[in-house]
Amino acid sequence: MKKNEIILESVSQIIENEANAIMGLRHQIDGDFQRTVELILENKGNLVFSGIGKSAIIAQKIVATMNSTGTTAVFMHAADAIHGDLGIVREGDIVVILSKSGETPEIKVLVPLIKLRGNKIVAMVGNRKSYLASQADFVLDVTVDEEAIPGSLVPTSSTTAQLVMGDALALILMRCRGFSTSDFAKFHPGGALGKQLYLRVKDLYVRNERPEVGPDDSLTRVIIEMTSKRLGATVVSEGEKILGIITDGDLRRMLMNTPDIEHVKAAQIMTSNPKTIEEDALVVDALHKMRHNSITQLPVVRDGKYLGIIHLHDILKEGIF
Repeated sequence: MKKNEIILESVSQIIENEANAIMGLRHQIDGDFQRTVELILENKGNLVFSGIGKSAIIAQKIVATMNSTGTTAVFMHAADAIHGDLGIVREGDIVVILSKSGETPEIKVLVPLIKLRGNKIVAMVGNRKSYLASQADFVLDVTVDEEAIPGSLVPTSSTTAQLVMGDALALILMRCRGFSTSDFAKFHPGGALGKQLYLRVKDLYVRNERPEVGPDDSLTRVIIEMTSKRLGATVVSEGEKILGIITDGDLRRMLMNTPDIEHVKAAQIMTSNPKTIEEDALVVDALHKMRHNSITQLPVVRDGKYLGIIHLHDILKEGIF
C-alpha cells in the first residue's frame, strides 16, 4: 500500500473511532443529566467549571459556550483552586468538574473542599467507579471504550466526548430558557454571527450614493450615472416608482445585440420589475436573495419607494458570507 493511501486510511479510521465514541454517549445519558439541568435552571448562582490538563482546556470551551447561550459560567483551574482560586466559588454556585479518570491528585484535594463549602458537584467523568464519581451529587458519564488510536494514552476521543456532553448541556439549557436569536445577537454584537442577527439593510445602503435615471434618459446619461455612483448599476424610476434596473451586464448585452446605440434609451436596456429589499430587512436576507438570484445589487425600498442600493461588496466587508 502506498504511503498516501496509508495516511488516508489511518485518518478515516481515527475519525470513525471518534465518531463511534460520541455515538456511544447516547446510551450513557440517564436521570442525572435531567436532574443536572433542573438543578442549574433552579439555581441562582453561577456554574463553575474545573479540570486539570486537557480536561481544563475543554472546560474553558464549555464555559465560553455557556456564556454565549444564556447560562453564566466561569472557569477555575483545579490546580490553582487549591492555591487560592477556590475563592471563585461562591455560596449557591454549582461546580462541574471534568476528568477522564476521576482520580487525579488535584481533583482528590479539591472535591472535599467544595463539599465542605456546601456546593453541589456535577462530575463529567470517564470512570463511574472513580473517586470523583463517588463524591459527586450528579454524574455525567463520558466514558469511552478507547481513544482514537487504540492503546494510545493521548486524550482524543475522551476529550471529544467531554466537549460534546458540554455542548449538549449548554444547548438543552438554552432551549429550556427560551434563549432566542435576538438574545444570541446581544452576546455577539461584534462578530459575524451577531451581525447576521442584527445588522439591517438600512445600516449599509446609506453609505452608498443613490444612482437613478429616468426611462427616457440616453445611454450616455446611464453610463455617466453608473460610473459616477460606482455601484455597477442604476435604478430606472418614474416618480417614486421603480421601473427597472440597469447593470453592467445589461450594458454589455445591449452593446452585443444592438448595432445602432445612438438613440437607445434607458427603458430599452433595463431589466423590468427587479428584485428589491426592504430597508428594515436583515442584511443576511439580502445576501440570500442575491445568491438565490445570482445578482450583486438590490434596490432598497420603503413601502415601494426607492431609497438606494445595497451591493454585495457592502455585505462582504462586514464579514458576512
